[in-house]
Amino acid sequence: MAHPLSTPQPITRTSEPANRLARGVVFGGVGLGAVLLLAAAILWVRYGTAVFFEMIASGFAACF
Repeated sequence: MAHPLSTPQPITRTSEPANRLARGVVFGGVGLGAVLLLAAAILWVRYGTAVFFEMIASGFAACF
């Protein structure tokens, strides 16, 4: 019978500050995504679809 390559290690729980930091990063990312989506919707309403798409296309052209 084959033996395991390593001995089993006890699973330790993550510390509370690390868990809180990870949760903060996730909520921060979700918040930033919501703000960007809201900004895009406001630009769409203000400038209309044609101008909005032209602004996005010119931004991509400037980057690449």
